[in-house]
Amino acid sequence: MIKKTQNIFSLDLPELEVFKTLRRPLEHNEKGIFVAEGEKVVLRLLESDLKTISILLTERWFELYKSVIENKVEAIDIFIGEEKLLQTIVGHKMHQSIIALAKIPAPTSIEEIIKLKSKPILFVAIDEIMNAENLGVIIRNCVAFGVDGLIVGETSADPYLRRAVRNSMGNIFKLPIIYCNNLISTLNNLKNKNFNIFVAHSRKTSQSIFDSDFKNDCCIIFGSEGSGPRKIIIDSIPMQLIIPMSNGVDSLNVANASAVFLYEVSRQRKN
Repeated sequence: MIKKTQNIFSLDLPELEVFKTLRRPLEHNEKGIFVAEGEKVVLRLLESDLKTISILLTERWFELYKSVIENKVEAIDIFIGEEKLLQTIVGHKMHQSIIALAKIPAPTSIEEIIKLKSKPILFVAIDEIMNAENLGVIIRNCVAFGVDGLIVGETSADPYLRRAVRNSMGNIFKLPIIYCNNLISTLNNLKNKNFNIFVAHSRKTSQSIFDSDFKNDCCIIFGSEGSGPRKIIIDSIPMQLIIPMSNGVDSLNVANASAVFLYEVSRQRKN
């Protein structure tokens, strides 16, 4: 539902400060809020169960999505401005003159997901993934290939960073997020629940993903763009997997690699 509709001629309103910069991610996280930008992302937010707080948009976008906004349970503040005004906001080519502020959903747990999902369960864990764009694409891949939950280790960026939400194309609204303060402990918990744990890491002893069995409950760990997961993670996981490549190429961007890994899991489970 619409709480109020206000035409604006300046971005100086306190309620609009959150939209004006790509910075302050820690401040947003502490407040439990995030920014969604662009038509597809905002629409997917409105179609989700997440709580939308306010939307800044042009009259054209408002008329197009008014009925969708009115169907939301929560009361949403609407700010309508001219396109030229909204284009002065940082990243205007990305936000397409439609931006929303929403509440980060309550975190979930591994136990809750296992209870709700049908077997076999598939988790993805991230370790030292700090690039928000890559993280967003990993999230998109997770949803595309049926991942049941994303485990965010203590050394990784938050999935609700503005760039991560944008690069996920709003698919983050469909993916349960599990935050953990100790990834090693969380992985050990999964081992105790009879999960197979795999780590994406290129070593001479690493096994091809095509020779691996993903048909049972499992978790796949992806690490940093440069050096992969931390040594403590690698040393604790005997099942280290690679994507076989030719012509001297020894690695892919972590987001691209996640797509190949998760496609192979999906392929095996459908056969």
